[in-house]
Amino acid sequence: MGRVFEKRKATMFKRYAKMAKAFTKIGREIAIAVKAGGPNPDLNSRLRMIIQNAKAINMPKVNVDGAIKRASEKDSSNYEEIIYEGYAPHGVPVLVECTTNNPTRTVASVRLYFSRAEGSLGTNGSVSYMFEHKVMFKIDAAGLKKDDLELELIDFGLEEINEDENYFIIQTAFTDFGNMQAALEEKKMNVVESSKIYIPTTFKELTPEQEADVTAMIEKMEEDDDIEAVYHNIG
Repeated sequence: MGRVFEKRKATMFKRYAKMAKAFTKIGREIAIAVKAGGPNPDLNSRLRMIIQNAKAINMPKVNVDGAIKRASEKDSSNYEEIIYEGYAPHGVPVLVECTTNNPTRTVASVRLYFSRAEGSLGTNGSVSYMFEHKVMFKIDAAGLKKDDLELELIDFGLEEINEDENYFIIQTAFTDFGNMQAALEEKKMNVVESSKIYIPTTFKELTPEQEADVTAMIEKMEEDDDIEAVYHNIG
């Protein structure tokens, strides 16, 4: 069928792989949220957030319900969230966000990714001070005005608000997540998705060749099922 078919097939499989990983990530997040706050989303704000994110990536409801049910069972896997810190090639600080039920396996894998790229796994606190923990809420902008929204939310921890096509992106400190989520729900705003992220406080400039070295390591890490996200400060 030729190169065109092969290219389309490769693209399709790559998309399916990303979708499968996204579903796996949501399933693990549900497991952690249910263990911490119970299976009722009305009483568990973190679970409500995750269900919103599941809808945003078109995860079938049956998958979400199944994940909640499995997490409620006594013999379900105990997942935990772990942040590993280290330096990628060329001295680039990196945070590796993981969700795992086997930390021994995960840290060994993370150490190997760093080592193969001629980077190094660090200790807790070795690079995290270069990043700020934030939460982003993506809300439907229909019927809302930016200036009015800013005034409404400033008392709930709003740090920054930006427009993205038909949405507003609201940023808060991680410590204000609960306050902002409660405010958005009380005001009946349509939260499409939300995410926890780490934002670097300084940036490092690299040559294209050096950046390619770092990118290659990060891409390898992102293929690992235990690794949720990799943050860096490349400018």
